[in-house]
Amino acid sequence: MTGKLAGFGTTIFAEMSALAVETGAINLGQGFPDTDGPREVLDAAIDAINAGVNQYPPLPGMPVLRAAIAEHQSRFYGIELDPDTEIAVTAGATEALAGALLGMLDAGDEVVVFEPIYDSYRACIALAGARAVPVLLAPDADGNYVFDPDELRAAVTDRTKLILLNTPHNPTGKVFTRDELDVIADVVLDRGLVAVTDEVYEHLPFDGRTHIPLSTLPGMAERTLTISSGGKTFHTTGWKIGWMSGPRELVTAARTAKQFLSFVNGAPFQPAIAVGLRLPDSYFEQLRANLEAARDRLVQGLVAAGFTTYVPEASYFATVDIRSVDPRGDGRTFCRELPHACGVVAVPNEVFYARPEFGRHMVRFAYCKQLSVIDAAAEALAAGFGGR
Repeated sequence: MTGKLAGFGTTIFAEMSALAVETGAINLGQGFPDTDGPREVLDAAIDAINAGVNQYPPLPGMPVLRAAIAEHQSRFYGIELDPDTEIAVTAGATEALAGALLGMLDAGDEVVVFEPIYDSYRACIALAGARAVPVLLAPDADGNYVFDPDELRAAVTDRTKLILLNTPHNPTGKVFTRDELDVIADVVLDRGLVAVTDEVYEHLPFDGRTHIPLSTLPGMAERTLTISSGGKTFHTTGWKIGWMSGPRELVTAARTAKQFLSFVNGAPFQPAIAVGLRLPDSYFEQLRANLEAARDRLVQGLVAAGFTTYVPEASYFATVDIRSVDPRGDGRTFCRELPHACGVVAVPNEVFYARPEFGRHMVRFAYCKQLSVIDAAAEALAAGFGGR
């Protein structure tokens, strides 16, 4: 492959999921739940199909969903939005990110992004002819992922157009704190930048932590395009219903590019996600509690198998340092061998780094699975590595 996407190749998720099928291994690589979402949401999609909601929806998204997104942002964060001009529905958060980056960036622009970096970010930045400038998230002595504010400030140049922030963060599971967000906001405001935030795990912080949207900080509402989706929150990752919200000019820029990507999508799923966004608080609380229990179960199993394990603060994934069980410290080779050795699939974190040397020894396991599946994987890993 040549040109803008040279070096990207096939996404690691496709490779590892194919390996899971080939070997019959337990797939803890790709982050999709193995249970369906709430019955109310599924039934709403069925009802919409049966009612004939099967043709192109409006380009910005169906009014019922845009209204529900506005209500959701007000209900959980006190953010007030005009659903007609400040919200657009997309084919998942990935398309929202692509639309934002293609719509806002020009050739030669720079984007500051925290690494490890979800894999589509760098590809979309490259498609826009821009350059990703990484700022490292690394575990401190207590195992908490942190960044150096001085590195962030030094990463901004005269070519920087925006900062791309993912919180809660994939793959580390980090929830950016208010103090950290203040540092980021100060840089955005001081240098006249724009922020794009990926908040798809917004309802999945653990241990009493709170997700804080960057747009709620002083001065940031008019400079932040916020992206989220229904896939993680309602266990409907295959529906690919996402959205972006923020000031009209940023939404318009992203939507202008988006219309030439998918144009529109998911007509019967849009009113169904609207139903989900209006579910009572008890649904969101139980969702978080269930996933927190799954995290605890997998972390316990990873520690028992001998991995140096970083306990995630949110999201679907736990990261381990494999060097405690495999001194080679080669995560990519480890993940390719793991299904054959233990019957488990994971993902090498190296693929999330612009500077792979920082993540070569890291591997990501997904825990958005039934406890019986997690227990089976933990047992297989303990049998393979626990005695080392």
